[in-house]
Amino acid sequence: MLRKKECVAMLLAGGQGSRLYALTSNIAKPAVSFGAKYRIIDFPLSNCINSGIDTVGVLTQYQPLILNEYVGNGQPWDLDRTFGGVHILSPYEAKQSTSWYKGTANAIYQNIRFMKMYDPDYVLILSGDHIYKMDYDKMLKAHKEAGAACTIACMEVPLKEASRFGILNTNPDGSIYEFEEKPAKPKSNLASMGIYIFSADKLFKYLELDEKDPKSENDFGKNVLPAMLNAGEKMFSYRFDGYWKDVGTISSLLEANMDLLGVTPKFDLDDQDFVIHSRSPLSPPAYVEGDVKNSIVANGCDIEGDIINSVIGTNCIVEAGATVKDSVLMGNITVKKGAMVNYSIIDEEVTIGENAVIGAVKEEACKVESKTAGITVLGRGITVKKGGKVSAGEIVDKDV
Repeated sequence: MLRKKECVAMLLAGGQGSRLYALTSNIAKPAVSFGAKYRIIDFPLSNCINSGIDTVGVLTQYQPLILNEYVGNGQPWDLDRTFGGVHILSPYEAKQSTSWYKGTANAIYQNIRFMKMYDPDYVLILSGDHIYKMDYDKMLKAHKEAGAACTIACMEVPLKEASRFGILNTNPDGSIYEFEEKPAKPKSNLASMGIYIFSADKLFKYLELDEKDPKSENDFGKNVLPAMLNAGEKMFSYRFDGYWKDVGTISSLLEANMDLLGVTPKFDLDDQDFVIHSRSPLSPPAYVEGDVKNSIVANGCDIEGDIINSVIGTNCIVEAGATVKDSVLMGNITVKKGAMVNYSIIDEEVTIGENAVIGAVKEEACKVESKTAGITVLGRGITVKKGGKVSAGEIVDKDV
């Protein structure tokens, strides 16, 4: 029996995530907690299985231990398959010039043998730092109908923000005539989402050509996609109009968490037709005695203080007299009595002592000029002692 997969997904999860500062000191960005009981990587993995793609290579490099353990055998996402499933792909040393991944294209190139094991017709390339729900099967159908060598998912962004993205310039039929990586003066506001479907033979060909070019930065946006366009390959855009957020900065990560709140949230995680799966810990139901307003509280929490407009991860304790407002607590955090947490992101395993003050109220914090736009960040595992104070916009990765 011929054993092959129509489409294999390759998930780029090796980036350092330096703009998340203390949150990625010890873990890869896709392993960062999100939305009380998820990690960022849950979204592309869930999208794959919800789209009928059951073979996923996860390319890791930077601080991979927690990410590797979290993905495990892929069982929570129904990716524990005897043929296919999820595979962690780390850089390895071979007889001939294999090394650390040098760029997005080089990372995929180094794993050509993995992809060819499944003899795919198509390869889906994904990023591991985006929050969204997307049926990749619809994009694959559009790719086939167009007879494209490459299809790029895109969405409209405000023109003033367009220079942060790879920008597609397209014809009326959706075909791409120009790709500009982070242009200073963008000609359109159609931004690449970093989601690509390639016909496999074309991908392998252009990766090999790129690898032979000593001047290449081995990057899809800067090198591979322009090379394909210059060679006259058929390349098409695929417009996406759902919720999508690049959570590569502190402010975008907080904003995406806040988008889960409200009577009609901007991003709905309760859609039973498109479930986001996670390896969330088994915990008892939350115990809530305090005042909780417009917030998400995960299982295992003990809430006796006040929670306002916040996202509280699993197994957090907020003691009586403590207040958490406009903030994200990622999990296994203790906020002791009398403490105040405002407009902050608090990483896992943190203890905030009695009467400590973290951050400032949102209105004041937003006026603070800082790397984090006034949002206070406490890194994993630290302790803020009794009466400690951390100012608005500070990034802390040592005990206070």
